[in-house]
Amino acid sequence: MSQRPGVDLDDEADLTRKQRREQAREQRKALEEEAASSAKRKARLAQLGIVVAAVVAAIVVILIATGGGGTKKVAPHSAEANQTVAAVNTLIGGIPQSGNTLGNPNAPVTMQYFGDLECPICKEFTLGALPAIIQKWVRTGKVKIEYRSMETATREQEVFKTQQIAALAAGKQQKMWNFIETFYHEQGEEGSGYVTESYLRGLAQQVPGLDLTTWTSAREEPALANQIAADAQAANNVGFTGTPSFLFGKSGEAGKKFEYSSLTDPSSFNEAIAKLLKG
Repeated sequence: MSQRPGVDLDDEADLTRKQRREQAREQRKALEEEAASSAKRKARLAQLGIVVAAVVAAIVVILIATGGGGTKKVAPHSAEANQTVAAVNTLIGGIPQSGNTLGNPNAPVTMQYFGDLECPICKEFTLGALPAIIQKWVRTGKVKIEYRSMETATREQEVFKTQQIAALAAGKQQKMWNFIETFYHEQGEEGSGYVTESYLRGLAQQVPGLDLTTWTSAREEPALANQIAADAQAANNVGFTGTPSFLFGKSGEAGKKFEYSSLTDPSSFNEAIAKLLKG
């Protein structure tokens, strides 16, 4: 073996051993740091798992308590149903109805209300500004309101047709507005699939004086499905893209698009009606 000049073999061996010890120490330190880091990650994941489990449990409890997030149905003749019936009767009781129209057939002003029964914004209007409009203008015979169907919120076309026809069928007994108001009062969560035959029949049972056998039979009449199609065409003709949408005009004349400023404050509606009556 050759030897480098001026370097003792024992010194060289000691240096090599020292380097190996330093290298081993560095490797051990790296392994220890990696193990500590891994332990921290596992601890964080465990904590996150506990939090997620707690959140899921809370959601389940809420869904159970609220009847499944919008799937709760009001039982006919229950206390809640009786409250709805009383509220609807107070609002529209004694006002003439004919088909889809609420109000005096000879009223000088006509308001066309395009809506989807599952639309939450329509509910906002129906429970917000509409009662004041009905009290001030419809009950006094100055305005009549025509409810027209326009699909926006309901996801399935067949469900939309079924629910809107159910309302029109109630109109065959001059009870459409009772059905509409009851639907909006008890509207479920959008997209939850709450509109079933049982739900619709439950609404019909809450309409005072509605003959269920006649109502069921009327739902099969082709004319009601044709009315849904005609309403959709009318909405398309004026360029409506959402609900609720409105046309205002003097009765017997073509209505004009109305841009409201609020669905809970009736002021903009009142101004438009007053202007038409003066004109």
